[in-house]
Amino acid sequence: MLVGCGSPQGGSNSPANTANATVIDVRTSAEFATGHLQGAVNIDVTAGDFNAKISALPKDGTYLLYCRSGSRAGQARTIMLQQGFTDVTNLGSLQAASSATGLPIVTQ
Repeated sequence: MLVGCGSPQGGSNSPANTANATVIDVRTSAEFATGHLQGAVNIDVTAGDFNAKISALPKDGTYLLYCRSGSRAGQARTIMLQQGFTDVTNLGSLQAASSATGLPIVTQ
């Protein structure tokens, strides 16, 4: 399911709980360097090693994904669900993800 920039998957208006979640920025490293959520991990969905990096993560973890518009995060979510992950949310764009989680946008 792809989600628009303004609403996290599930349609909740309450902040996404990041306490036990891994926040993943699925954009390129160059995009990540221009600004990303504080504490986010950069795993580029368009990189050749995306599947290998995702496979190394616990399948029962909670994952919050975002990108520029929500499209690549939706693609990453689909891949993760196909690999057996069960709790993966597409937060949409960087700005929408910041609003949903309350995390600030930082630069390297």
